[in-house]
Amino acid sequence: MTARPGTLGELRQSGYRPRSVKRELRDNLRRSLADGSPLFPGVLGYERTVIPGIINALLAEHDFILLGLRGQAKTRILRSLMDFLDDEIPVLEGSELNDDPLAPISTRGQRLVAERGEATPVEWLPREARYNEKLATPDVSIADLLGDIDPIKAATQRLTYADPEVIHFGIVARTNRGIFAINELPDLAPRIQVGLLNILEERDLQIRGFPVRIPLDILMVFSANPEDYTNRGTIITPLKDRISSQILTHYPQTVEVAADITDQEAWTDRGTEDIEIPLEIRHLIEAIAFAARESELVDQASGVSARLSISAIELLVSNLERRLLRTDDRPIYPRLCDLQMLLPALTGKVEMVYEGEQKGVEVVARQIIGDAVKKLFADRYPAVDRALGSGGEDDTGPYAGLVRWFVAGNEVLLSDEQTFDDYEEALYQVPGLQELVSSHGDSRQERALAAETILEGLHQHLKLAREDLDTGVNYSEMVKFQLLRPHHRKVLGEVE
Repeated sequence: MTARPGTLGELRQSGYRPRSVKRELRDNLRRSLADGSPLFPGVLGYERTVIPGIINALLAEHDFILLGLRGQAKTRILRSLMDFLDDEIPVLEGSELNDDPLAPISTRGQRLVAERGEATPVEWLPREARYNEKLATPDVSIADLLGDIDPIKAATQRLTYADPEVIHFGIVARTNRGIFAINELPDLAPRIQVGLLNILEERDLQIRGFPVRIPLDILMVFSANPEDYTNRGTIITPLKDRISSQILTHYPQTVEVAADITDQEAWTDRGTEDIEIPLEIRHLIEAIAFAARESELVDQASGVSARLSISAIELLVSNLERRLLRTDDRPIYPRLCDLQMLLPALTGKVEMVYEGEQKGVEVVARQIIGDAVKKLFADRYPAVDRALGSGGEDDTGPYAGLVRWFVAGNEVLLSDEQTFDDYEEALYQVPGLQELVSSHGDSRQERALAAETILEGLHQHLKLAREDLDTGVNYSEMVKFQLLRPHHRKVLGEVE
């Protein structure tokens, strides 16, 4: 293995030729495209939408902004840009600005090359050190980003304030020859945004009253949430004009893609093979997020992050793990009554409109879960004819016998803490339910889940009442529930 050049002279002899960071990104991206290499590993659902826009921006050597709601992988995409940088590049040893040894831009770097000549020491900067990011907050200052005069440096090095070496460079300047990302750009105060104009337009850095201009070699990328434009701040027009490409992100467009993202990100491997989560339940959890994004009670301008599904499935696995440790059941299979334990994942990740706040976040969360289960029921089971009433003599549908059994005053109590045998026995006390699900699944656990889904589906179609208890879920006759427990209708958000 050939040793890397350690001095400026050795670097010249090696045939090294400097490139701008944008040209470097462009060349490496072109190579990856030609080789068919994966470009943004771990970023799913953007293959024909967002990623082509990013590729085009990089090929055009544009600074760009990703515009989208929370939880749309904006930061992940920006951080993955470092994969298109060279493994390492040569810089002057000890340089604050990552000076190119062949063309130093800092005063210190220029003095060092003038003094040491071909013996000037060179070190190698890895790609990870060439990416920096800053979360924009109102308290960020120009000094943080660009730099300022450092009186301590002037005093300790006995320099006058006229000497450019008294400058303490900010994080943007220290990312010279690299990629700098600003997250949530509208949160940056307008006067600070003005300070970025020269970097984007003229590619130079001006600090205080110094006449010196430092040409920076940098790719500037940004992220922003559309809500920020009105709620917390705005991107000033001149800065927007100088950001060459604006790329819109979005949430997963199908449940299948959303489930793949959640499976990739969530911690579900708890070191046991006794916990089984079928694809049907994984898709149901994604359907809950989709239902939240369609709910009129949720603030859609704020968005519903993909982290909702990730947190929800992690809580579900935890609930199954808890049941595994408390019962002798093997395997442990999800139940619909487990879903009430997912409420903490919803209540902290959805913003309500006024009507939703009036109902209460937990009531809305339960309603969203109910909407998702109702869709699952409609996709997999015979339809409920609402015109036939609540199981009366004229009801000849597939669920008539089930509803009549509840009309007779019977109830079913299901709990996430029951053993599977007790859970199954509670379900199949309903006459005809076991026969109805006989073809829904190859295992007892799958058929029991189908049976519970039918009861919940009947509740969602207002055929049965459901009462959420501390100990579980109770299904009973709808009319009795309406007459004897009217306060529950308000609690559960039932339709009047």
